Amino acid sequence: SRFETCWPALMKDSHGVIIIFNPELPSHLKEIEMWYSCFVQQQPLLDSQCLLVAHHKPGSVGDTENLSLAYPLNKLKLIHSNLEDDPEDARMEFMKYFRSIITFINESREREEMSIIS
Repeated sequence: SRFETCWPALMKDSHGVIIIFNPELPSHLKEIEMWYSCFVQQQPLLDSQCLLVAHHKPGSVGDTENLSLAYPLNKLKLIHSNLEDDPEDARMEFMKYFRSIITFINESREREEMSIIS
């Protein structure tokens, strides 16, 4: 990819990764493995800091709601977003994810401060 030289700058000090993909494209299912490897495993971030979003375009067909991803992607939180039918559901899931990241950051900071004090 043309942007690979930018990846280290994108990754620096990141606390979370959201990977959005089209579940109807087999090529995307292969690519998300690469994104996960580069942006989550190599950083390293915890799986709980990663969110997978299967985005369904308006009028999309096929039974992709019952998406079964292979290991290690099947350990990640997966949400389905369909802005036509249920935008509120995706919004709630995003809020939950952001709250968990903020909690994680706060807990890490507290641990760091305690280690400096002790």
